[in-house]
Amino acid sequence: MEEGIDETTTTQKPLAALWKYIAGSTLIASMCCLPSVVLVMFGLATVSTGAALSNTLYWGGDGFGWFRGSMLLFALTCVVIGLIVFFRNQGICSFDEVKRNRRKIVNTSLLVLSTSYLLYLLFNYVILTELGIAIGLPWESSRDAYMFWK
Repeated sequence: MEEGIDETTTTQKPLAALWKYIAGSTLIASMCCLPSVVLVMFGLATVSTGAALSNTLYWGGDGFGWFRGSMLLFALTCVVIGLIVFFRNQGICSFDEVKRNRRKIVNTSLLVLSTSYLLYLLFNYVILTELGIAIGLPWESSRDAYMFWK
């Protein structure tokens, strides 16, 4: 009866859920620039409105100084919750099991946190910047900041 259960399928599902948390945290952390690009791309806002929105959310003008830090903190919380869910699905639920699997937990957590951060940097400062420039947003100065290969 248990011939239908495949171990690779059961181990892939928690990893897929972990990638969802990583990608979700990247989108959340990029909320200072993503709405401007999407609104301008779909014609729901003009280029000047999109540029003003992204400047306000990124630099914290007009009382929005809390926004960027809050989104970064919320993204970190999302990754931490994803790690907790991942390890719980792996059967690591008590402190004794955490002590026994300390190396696995530390290595996986460091890998996920660094991957999330690198994905955020790539998405926010490269992909969104290039999309923004392509649709007419005045972000050419941002391009010079990340072009380390010049």
